[in-house]
Amino acid sequence: MNTTIPVEIASILLPFRVLFTKPVWCHVQTLVMGAILTTGKRTITSVMVVMGLNQEEHFQNYHRVLNRAVWSSLEASRILLMLMVTVFLPTGPIIMGIDDTIERRKGKKIKAKGIYRDPVRSSNSQVVKVSGLRWLSMMLLVEVSWAQRIWALPFLTVLAPSERYSQQYKLRHKKLIDWARQIIFQVKRWLPNRELVVVADSSFAALERMAAVSQGVMPVHIITRLRLDAALYEPAPERTSQTMGRPRLKGARLPNLEQVLVDSQTQWQTIKVNRWYGEGERLVSCCTGTAVWYHTGLPVVPIRWVLVRDPLGKFESQALLSTNQEYSPKQILEWFVRRWQIEVTFEEVRKHLGIETQLVFGQTSQLLVQHLHCWDYFPWL
Repeated sequence: MNTTIPVEIASILLPFRVLFTKPVWCHVQTLVMGAILTTGKRTITSVMVVMGLNQEEHFQNYHRVLNRAVWSSLEASRILLMLMVTVFLPTGPIIMGIDDTIERRKGKKIKAKGIYRDPVRSSNSQVVKVSGLRWLSMMLLVEVSWAQRIWALPFLTVLAPSERYSQQYKLRHKKLIDWARQIIFQVKRWLPNRELVVVADSSFAALERMAAVSQGVMPVHIITRLRLDAALYEPAPERTSQTMGRPRLKGARLPNLEQVLVDSQTQWQTIKVNRWYGEGERLVSCCTGTAVWYHTGLPVVPIRWVLVRDPLGKFESQALLSTNQEYSPKQILEWFVRRWQIEVTFEEVRKHLGIETQLVFGQTSQLLVQHLHCWDYFPWL
């Protein structure tokens, strides 16, 4: 069978050519083409069968592309991001989403696994835990015109090993929020001249990490959920020449958003939000304001908060925050709603690509751990 790659696909793959040696590059093109044509679980064996290579004498060379060949997965992520930005977002703010997912795994050879809460099977009243690998994925949230919807396109996924794994191999354990901060910094170095907006759920709303990301030399704006009982304050008053002592970090305490929600004096405005969780346009009521979010011993983060309630009463009232106070409530809401597509991508990857197939990802897990722990040599990240 002829395994020549069509020109249209070869031209797309060409930017990745610099990552591989010539022999490995030939195998990579075959694997990519086979993955496109394969139905069901995309194992190496299935790829070789569909490409007519099931009788290949040196079949192990195709497996070695994933488990032995030397190439940089981090550089591959950079190339992929640049291609997607050029095609989908050549100008304007770049909206990205970040979230984690659990790949259910068992077995003695999968050393980086841990015991985590299973977000798919758990509910508010019941917590289900599962053994597996925790992956943290960064995705580009873009509107694809011909699909008429927002797509979450992953370009950088890292393995966040369990604490037990770090202790066993005497490595510096990094929490999930630390991995998130490191990924955001890496993406900003790749795109230093672009405005980046990262959308995340409440598990990433940590004051110390948000301050590090949004107030650095190259700030990245964060949009996430905000607790209704969060301590919000007015900005610190200007310091005069007669003021003594240390500079103030905050001003007067502002009412909690729980109080704002039930206050009869609160002025609500109606906003039409496009693509509300797959339902099309949706009218919601919201109020907004600016404040500084502060907790004792932690940095001060200036934010714009948006309190949202449903006139129809179909969802509970919630609060969002943006570390960029210039964004409008409509922008914040529409960008945050895009985060739902991350869950859609996770589900489609499990269903169509066989992400939990042992033969596909079992061999690559340890390789990715080796790639990612090289970041431990850069403590400032």
